[in-house]
Amino acid sequence: MPHPGAGPLSPPGPAGGAPQRLRGGVLGMADIAAATMANVGPAMSFFFGFAFLSTTAGVASPLTIAAAGIAVALLGNTLAEFSRAHPSAGSFITFVGRTFGPVSAVTTALLAAVGYIIAMAGVVSISGGFVQITLHHYTGVDLPWIIWTLLLTGLAVVLMLRGVVVSTKWAGYFFGAEMLVLVVVSVAALVEHRGALSFDPFLPSHISDGFKGLAAGFPLAVYLFIGWENSAALAEETENPRRNVGRAVFSSVAIMTVSYILFAYATVTGFGYDVTALGESRIPFIEVAHDTLGVLAFLAYLGGLTSTLGVLIAGINSQARLVFNAGREGLLPAFFGYVHPTRRTPNNAIVTFTAVALLIIGGWGLGHLLGPGGGPMNPVVFFTESSTLGAILILLVYLASNIALPLYYRRYRPQEFRVVRHLLLPAVGTVAILVPLYYLAKPGQPAPYNWFPYAAIATLLAAVGYAALLVRRDPTLAERVGSIVADAD
Repeated sequence: MPHPGAGPLSPPGPAGGAPQRLRGGVLGMADIAAATMANVGPAMSFFFGFAFLSTTAGVASPLTIAAAGIAVALLGNTLAEFSRAHPSAGSFITFVGRTFGPVSAVTTALLAAVGYIIAMAGVVSISGGFVQITLHHYTGVDLPWIIWTLLLTGLAVVLMLRGVVVSTKWAGYFFGAEMLVLVVVSVAALVEHRGALSFDPFLPSHISDGFKGLAAGFPLAVYLFIGWENSAALAEETENPRRNVGRAVFSSVAIMTVSYILFAYATVTGFGYDVTALGESRIPFIEVAHDTLGVLAFLAYLGGLTSTLGVLIAGINSQARLVFNAGREGLLPAFFGYVHPTRRTPNNAIVTFTAVALLIIGGWGLGHLLGPGGGPMNPVVFFTESSTLGAILILLVYLASNIALPLYYRRYRPQEFRVVRHLLLPAVGTVAILVPLYYLAKPGQPAPYNWFPYAAIATLLAAVGYAALLVRRDPTLAERVGSIVADAD
């Protein structure tokens, strides 16, 4: 039987035929949890994000990470509750659309697609950039990073097109390798500096500028967790998604929070609590590994390589499914709603998502060449820039989902409505989103960050305009939003 608010189980597709379905029930809870953590990419995120975080939050940056973990868990509650009621490959798009109607669904689809592609473009670039850094460090070979980016991205796409089971397991293997390296290096660093261990990194009094420093570092810490929502987009291919998506979300956030605190503590301790020196380091964690034992630095580089591969596979896999579901339901062109007849993979969405990310890299790089400096684009700098712009759009989607949750349960499932889970926690989660949004969009930031808020507003307005026009031309969209429930078969 369909659940309230779920809509018809097998609606006609945008072209009038039967809807395209992904392969259902082939992933377990462990699979989607591993894919989620691979999408987070702890090595990649921590390597290139912690130096800036530490200079903002100070010695107590591990405490800032703990606060961010709690905030992400609040967002996880929203995702888990929606997935329990209405599991869908559309994830946030479906949840917002079922609550506020088709215009909001199309708007969310566009914001999510643009935001995730821009953010993923940074991951695509850094995959090749990190290979270039590693090879140059150990061999002196300095081949352009774009060559490695194209090779690794091509390999990731091939794995994804082979099927969700194969690609998800490989993402899990890469994640396991990077986590093993990160934990080994962190423990070794703490043992090496055991005489200097202190509780200072966990004391609020050691946060730079008190609450102001915590708030300024908070968005950077939250960004370390981007990708935590991966499992929801895999709902259609997951066994018992109403239960397993929520479990995967909470277990992933918990493991990542504890892990990041360990890595941060080891790094701060390895630098002797000198956040100035830490902030000036190119990759602080690798420097700590090298100072602890030379071979650990090599392992850390390998951990970074496996991390970029894991993020490439897991990130594109899940985020392309949002685009696929939007195409299947007619929110985006029907071309994106195609699945391979044998492997049941959303090939068009995967290939297009990846191609657009590469085009963004090319366009951004061309802008650097033609700009005032006239130099080549640095993939590490581009990773930070594109991640920031993408994060603003993604946070808007998170915000809409938190606002939608209490309204959805009151409208469609009033007998299950609970004040804490469906009102209080989303309200606190909304505040937790507004803090990083403010710091990412506040005036007075250096270029190019100063124009990112305007780009986000322009994208939002264009999405709303397109959505209103599309809904006017096709009133049946209201019936198709969220019409395919993951465990409907």
